[in-house]
Amino acid sequence: MDAYAAEPGAAEIDVVLCGLGDQARMLRDGRADVAFMQRPFDSLAGFDTEDVLTEQQIAVVPAAHPLAARPSLLMADLDDVPDLPVARWPRQDGTYEDGPGPEIHDLSQLAQLIALGHTMAVICASARTWLWGAHAAIPLTDSSPVTTVLAWPAHSRSRAVAGLVRTATRL
Repeated sequence: MDAYAAEPGAAEIDVVLCGLGDQARMLRDGRADVAFMQRPFDSLAGFDTEDVLTEQQIAVVPAAHPLAARPSLLMADLDDVPDLPVARWPRQDGTYEDGPGPEIHDLSQLAQLIALGHTMAVICASARTWLWGAHAAIPLTDSSPVTTVLAWPAHSRSRAVAGLVRTATRL
């Protein structure tokens, strides 16, 4: 955003924080012009996108859990850990899949529940930035990659959006 702001004629950017899955609704109803979203988790139908970052996923477990000592894991290793169910994220319609793990509403809640030993999570590797000593991050060698994209409505003809996208892709 700083690089775009330094461009001649750059529009002012207002950052709007939102909850999980709110980006698509905000783009569709006009409350946002551009949003960061993630493929394959977010529905990108009706949006133009530009890839920003592709990364693998990690398992985040309590630092004291036996899984924390492993150098890497497979997705199957997480299927049946009786004392540590996988956290459940909301679907796009706000409902949750059935399962024993807690329903997660935000990253702060997730971090606390992991630190307390109540759950584990499968998340993007860049999430390491908000982990602390009570957490362990273990690479998942067979996980699907996740791509963070910059998304905007396909019908947009905004020069400001085009300028921001050009700057982001250049960087």
